[in-house]
Amino acid sequence: MIKTGVIAETLAAQYLQKQGLILLQQNYRCRLGEIDLILQDGETLVFVEVRLRTNPRFGGAAASIDLRKQKKIQHTADHFLSTLTRVPPCRFDAILMQSTEPGKIEWIKNAFSV
Repeated sequence: MIKTGVIAETLAAQYLQKQGLILLQQNYRCRLGEIDLILQDGETLVFVEVRLRTNPRFGGAAASIDLRKQKKIQHTADHFLSTLTRVPPCRFDAILMQSTEPGKIEWIKNAFSV
């Protein structure tokens, strides 16, 4: 059985690639955390958090990316960037979904800055 999180991340990656972004890595993991998707948008490196929340209680998908989660993503992104010889411009985006239906994707560019 495929987990809904994996389905959501796959749909998000496909959606962003259709928007012209280039997928560099999916599920980047290190001791500091995980980044769902890392893509390239022109010269910009994009770190994407994918959130699927079918129940709007507790604020829905956007509210689940709290300050603690943002800092964890930033530290993980810093780890990824430390492996590069040149650090490009970066941004943090969010893909928010209420279901795994492809038409139900909300893409927030520059969702947070840390």
